[in-house]
Amino acid sequence: MGDKCVILVTGGTGLVGQAIKTIADGEEKRPNEEWYFASSKDADLSDREATEKLFERVKPTHVIHLAAMVGGLFRNLKYNLDFYRTNTLINDNVLNASFKNGVKKVVSCLSTCIFPDKTTYPIDETMVHNGPPHDSNFGYSFSKRMIDVLNRAYNKQHGCQFTSVIPTNVFGPYDNFNLEDGHVLPGLINKIYCAKRDNTPFTVWGTGSPRRQFIYSLDLARLMIWVLRDYPEIDPIILSVGEEDEVSIKEAAEAVIEAMEFKGEVKFDTTKSDGQFKKTASNAKLRKYRPDFKFTPFKQAVKESCNWFEANYETLRK
Repeated sequence: MGDKCVILVTGGTGLVGQAIKTIADGEEKRPNEEWYFASSKDADLSDREATEKLFERVKPTHVIHLAAMVGGLFRNLKYNLDFYRTNTLINDNVLNASFKNGVKKVVSCLSTCIFPDKTTYPIDETMVHNGPPHDSNFGYSFSKRMIDVLNRAYNKQHGCQFTSVIPTNVFGPYDNFNLEDGHVLPGLINKIYCAKRDNTPFTVWGTGSPRRQFIYSLDLARLMIWVLRDYPEIDPIILSVGEEDEVSIKEAAEAVIEAMEFKGEVKFDTTKSDGQFKKTASNAKLRKYRPDFKFTPFKQAVKESCNWFEANYETLRK
């Protein structure tokens, strides 16, 4: 990426997009790179004409594709069809527009939920298509899997350098802290804030026993910029902390309790679904390329996220 580069980031105002903006404008800033962070206000990417007009306007040489219809466990359970149809349209439009406009490289963002529900652990990049995903979010999962199919097809038929990353559970500033359809950590942060403010119990949905690997959004941003610049493969790469850094939902809740200095009652509502118990991912491939990469310690990242949440409470998504 030595020449002048115009990098379009779809979904650029969300959690990962804002983290990339922070890193690209800061520690990883390069004079030959011009970044454009697009939001849904710039274009409805499920509409082909709107997508093509965005590409015509920005004229990107590179794309980081983050845009998606997203939600937490309970929204996925309710709207599997919507998640499949909308995301399939978005992904096809973005990759086709990238091909038509001669984009040199596209990095799309997938999710560990795409992996088979019944599998051996740890999961790795070779196992994406080995069986159906968990039934709770099959619509979203299959639509994301198809990005990998598109990447391979564009590469085989046209030689396109389209690839993808698979992060584990992302959290950090600019997250969606909605209590109903947000993800687990931002949901816990908002719940504790409300419980502390209202002097009510803090209730965790489920048993607290499922286990997850969490990656801080700023760490993910650093790695995605590296993938855009230097990762040579079409095959996806898992971006995650190690297996040894996996934590239970109960442990995640305890980290938020500590960070928010919550002293009240803690309850677990076991009538709520736990979702998938675990989806432990191997970061061996990442470590082959980046053996010295330093992840932000989990408790430090949670504390920074809680501090950002409290400082921006009036304007954040909740």
